[in-house]
Formats: sequence, structure tokens, C-alpha cells
Amino acid sequence: MSGFLADTTKYVNKALKLTDLSDGLANKIITCNSTYTVRFGVRLRGEIFTFEGWRSVHSEHMEPTKGGIRFDLDTHAEEVEALAALMSYKCAIINVPYGGSKGGLKIDPTQWKRAELEKITRRFAQELIKRDLISPSMNVPAPDIGTSSREMAWIADEYRKMHPADINGAACVTGKPPSKNGLVGREEATGRGVQYIVREFFKNPELLKLVKLDDNLSTKTFILQGLGNVGYNLSKFLTEDDDLKLIGISEFNGGIFNEDGINVEHAKKYFSKHKTFEGYPKATFIKDSSLLLKRQCDILIPAARENVITEKNAEDISTKLIVEAANGPVSYKGNQVLNRKKIFVIPDILANAGGVAVSYFEWVKNIRHIRFGRLEKRRNQLQINNLIEAIEVMTGKSMPKKYKTNFMDGIEEIDLIRSGLDDMMIDGFQCVKKEFLETEKIPDFRTAAFKVAIDKIALSYDFIGL
Repeated sequence: MSGFLADTTKYVNKALKLTDLSDGLANKIITCNSTYTVRFGVRLRGEIFTFEGWRSVHSEHMEPTKGGIRFDLDTHAEEVEALAALMSYKCAIINVPYGGSKGGLKIDPTQWKRAELEKITRRFAQELIKRDLISPSMNVPAPDIGTSSREMAWIADEYRKMHPADINGAACVTGKPPSKNGLVGREEATGRGVQYIVREFFKNPELLKLVKLDDNLSTKTFILQGLGNVGYNLSKFLTEDDDLKLIGISEFNGGIFNEDGINVEHAKKYFSKHKTFEGYPKATFIKDSSLLLKRQCDILIPAARENVITEKNAEDISTKLIVEAANGPVSYKGNQVLNRKKIFVIPDILANAGGVAVSYFEWVKNIRHIRFGRLEKRRNQLQINNLIEAIEVMTGKSMPKKYKTNFMDGIEEIDLIRSGLDDMMIDGFQCVKKEFLETEKIPDFRTAAFKVAIDKIALSYDFIGL
């Protein structure tokens, strides 16, 4: 068993000790239901290349099962199983009615041209679709490391070709482009969800007391590890909406630090152009980016890969709060060190659940065949207009233009998506917080989160008579 999968199982076992579940049911919750390995050939560049991929289904207590597909040369079956398990727990915590699943293709997408990558993706999709491992009613993928809305559009199109009579076919995958039955706001969803979790944490004095921080977000600093889709979006939201100061960015080939603050837009453009932060003019370049994880800050946000904080470097971590925007960034032994140092960790199965929340909204939209807000928008605008007119008549004054414009614009689909995401993340957070504060034997927030998830999954199994 690999380190990531073994660590995930250890976290679950730690929480299981605080429940009264039977050994049989506990083992059922831990065990991955199935992992399918597919190997397929694709003719490219005048020869046949064979690729290997996986799709794991961790739990079918709810269906369909849900989880992204990553294209990564380092991925393997046990990593995919660990990620599938985390998906089960994420969905349970924020009350998304899915089981957990995950997929991986062993490939470096940067080594292939766009047309070649499309051919590979479509062949991989065919292998999964014909085994019902991609289906709107059974198994619904989404983007992950190395994939994006582009790959999801190819997969959805392949499903349509193989199942032309399926009226709900567009719901076979989420994270599609908005112009291809996708949802505005899906790309930002995981980062936005992390933002909502950070905001909610700072609204809870009982937790702030534990980390010795006040509730003024504008005085807080944070360091980011990983400037991908999630890291970029959450940094943008935290700095622009909440006035937090980004003082460090760590990437795989170096990082930057500036205690006066870093403009994430400017840094992102530079990194996208040069593929490195070396020579970046507005911050100090640090060749060994792992050193940035040890710098003093209020919040450390790992947003890239698993196992970046282990027993080897956890002792040197000096932040007060870690928010896991990536999957499994802290190893089990690393987490033990952080607990001993009383560094508060908001775990991945809560903090980065925003992606699956908005994926759920996209899936629902595809099943309903109508966008959110379509039926009520004009009616709401008319009611608001009548209310403004009534207020102006009663007061004898005109409402300031900026307020009137905001009211008259009405609610857009993106507003509803963000509202729903905020609600789901806050509900999940408060549920975990309640477990953490009220259950005496729970040692940390992560264990509380796993216990909440396990209790919900166990209840689902109980209702189906297992």
C-alpha cells in the first residue's frame, strides 16, 4: 500500500475508533469497491503507443459516483484509490448525494500535441464508457491535475457518440466549457470554496482562540504552495475580496517571497510566460521552494499535490493555520507533528470540496435541461422594480443610481452558484466544528471531519439494509 493510500486509511481508522460501528461495516467503508485498469493502444507519430489508466470506485452508498480524472506521469492505481476514498468523504461532509470515484491516466500531457492528446483522451474515454465507468447515472468524472474543460468536452462528445439516445448524456461528465453544457463558475469552484472556508473559520471565536488570531482578515498573511487553477483562483479571491496579503508562492521549480505582498495576477502572467519565477522582478526568488513552507505566516495553503508536508519538514512549519486546498498535502506522520505543535489544520475533505459541490450543480443543470434562474429572473426583476417605485413614491426621493442598477440587474446564474456553494461549504464547516467542539475525545479538526463523513456514510448503508 502506497504512502498516500496508507495515510488516508490511517486517518479513517483514527476516526473509526471514536464510533461504535461494527468491524464489518467499518471495513466496508474503508475498502475501495473496485479499481479497473485499462490498457489501450493509439496510433501516433507513425507507431502504436500503449497507455495505462485507472478508474476506481470507492463507495456506492450513493450513486452516481463522482471524481476527477488526472493526466499525470506519476499517477498509479493506489493513488487513484486514495483519491477516490477522499471523494466519498468530501461528498458526505457537504451533503452532495454522490459516492466517491477517481480516474487517472499515466501520461505527461505536455509531451503531446493538442490533436494527439485529443485522440488519446477519446480512446481512454471509450474504454471507460463501454464499462459504464463514465455514465450520468453511475459514474461522473471531472477535471483534475493535467486535465481541464477541454478534455471534459472531448469525453462528453465521445459519450454522445456511443449513447446518442441518452437525453441526459451531457451529465456524464462535469467541468465542461460553459458553451458545451458546462457551468459558469465551475473552473473557480475549488478555489472559491477554500475562500469560503477561510472566511467561515475567521467568524468563529472559539476556533480563533485556539490559534491565537483575531478576526480581522485584512491583517493576515498567507503563503501558497502551487499556483495552478486552485491556487491561482483562491489567491485572487483572498487578496481581492478579503484583503489578505499573499507573501509567498512556492512552485515545483522555485518560489518567490515578498513580505510587502505579491500581486497574484502579475506573478501568474510571469510564471505562465517563463515557466519559472527565476528573474521575477517584484519579489525575491528562492530556488529551493520547500523553504517557503517554513516561513512565518498566518495561513499556509498547500494547493498542489499530496505529501508536501511530512515528518521531515513539519517540525519547521511555523504558521498558525494550514488550509489544505490540495488532496492529501500533509502525511499522517507530518500531521502528528503539526498536532503536537498545535498548528490548526483544516483538512482537504472539507476545504477543497468546492469543486464537487459545483460539479453537482452542473450535473443537476444537465439533468434538468434548463439553466438556474431561467424561470424566475424576469419575475424577480419586475417585483424589485415595483418595490423601488413604491419606496420612491413613499419617500419622495429617488434611489441612488448605483443601488438601483444593482437591484435591477437581477440575479445571474453565477450568483446562484456561488450562493449555493457558500451554503454547502458553511454547512459542512459548522457540522465538523460541532463534532470537534462537542466530542471530547476528538483530538483535531481532521479527525472530526472524517468522523462526520463516516457517520453519514454508515447511515446510508444502514438505510439500504447493509
